[in-house]
Amino acid sequence: MFSAMGTEPRLRIMQMLLSAHPEGLVVSEIQGELEIPNSTLSHHLDKLRNERLVQVQREGTFLRYTANCEALQELLQFLYAECCTRNKALRPQDIVQICK
Repeated sequence: MFSAMGTEPRLRIMQMLLSAHPEGLVVSEIQGELEIPNSTLSHHLDKLRNERLVQVQREGTFLRYTANCEALQELLQFLYAECCTRNKALRPQDIVQICK
């Protein structure tokens, strides 16, 4: 999951999809914002979908992408457990403060 979000375009796609949650965005809306070739966008979306970070639904001739919030929650739980519980690299109250 980390490597899937490890490029600027994919991170921007995730930000856009989270901003559009829960409706999501169709590919043309994402492409219009990112201004990258369709083949490149398709590659990025496939990588995010393969890692379960996004979900896709066909609507006629359009593909609508949404952020997979369950997968993102798992990722956040992993980070919280590793950083705040097991290794105590961060204080839990600092994380809670960031979320407010």
